[in-house]
Amino acid sequence: MATALDFRIGMIIVFDGDLYTVEDYQHRTPGNKRGFVQAKMRNMKTGRLLEHKFSSNDKIEVARVERRPAQFLYRDNDSFYFMDNETHDQFHLDQVMMSGQEKYLKEGDTVDVETFQNQIVGCQMPMNVTLRVVETVPGIKGDTATGGSKPATLETGAVLQVPLFINENDIVRVDTRTGAYIERAKQ
Repeated sequence: MATALDFRIGMIIVFDGDLYTVEDYQHRTPGNKRGFVQAKMRNMKTGRLLEHKFSSNDKIEVARVERRPAQFLYRDNDSFYFMDNETHDQFHLDQVMMSGQEKYLKEGDTVDVETFQNQIVGCQMPMNVTLRVVETVPGIKGDTATGGSKPATLETGAVLQVPLFINENDIVRVDTRTGAYIERAKQ
């Protein structure tokens, strides 16, 4: 057990019988009233965002989530199929469990599958991935790294802003948490 003051972004808690991921929190102390923690949490089953105010000394049950590696095999409509790297069992996750990370996922990638009480509750992508740019406007000679940005479509279909010097077929590193361009990777 922990208190609301122990919240951390990414922490998984049990709240009202469901699992929630803490996406944001703020500790507030208004005037001469008691302090509280305002938390934004995402339900891991439904994907719904919930805001809740916790008293500073509310007891919170931290979920003991186990992570194990799995390889992404393929996508079929809104289902994503994986293979457990240890047992070689195949399973699928729906789009809600992917929580928006699927736009950076390509066949063969390894992710950490999260389980709680032997039930799969989600997956965690690596912090950054390398992807090929498949479409963008051509760079112009003289464009520099600090000169601006342009949209680029990646091999997974994700669109992000990249510097002007990035061209089609370049490999870029992307932060999967924010969807931001990090750097051009070596080919």
